[in-house]
Amino acid sequence: QVQLVESGGGLVQAGGSLRLSCAASGSIISINDMGWYRQAPGKQRELVATVISGGNTNYADSVKGRFTISRDNAKNTVYLQMDSLKPEDTAVYYCNAHIWTYTYRAYWGQGTPVTVSS
Repeated sequence: QVQLVESGGGLVQAGGSLRLSCAASGSIISINDMGWYRQAPGKQRELVATVISGGNTNYADSVKGRFTISRDNAKNTVYLQMDSLKPEDTAVYYCNAHIWTYTYRAYWGQGTPVTVSS
């Protein structure tokens, strides 16, 4: 079984920074892409950023230039450095990864809340 465990969420003032971490564990053969999504109250879950195993990244337009995604393949961990946070970044942030075990499928973390006060 595979688990994704997130950490690093919390309350921060506008303009501040937070760093999210997500570690994958279990019977992992390899991990393809890893990423972060978020869901604000009353809204659909949306893509924030993804990074593939080779290092190429993709960002939502709303976070470009403020957020940085990175991964440590040796630790099966993905990070999201969030700078210049805005109140509209307030959401529950979910880690996502496509992982090979004996099958290939997507896994989700439990979510970590981020609240940005104005």
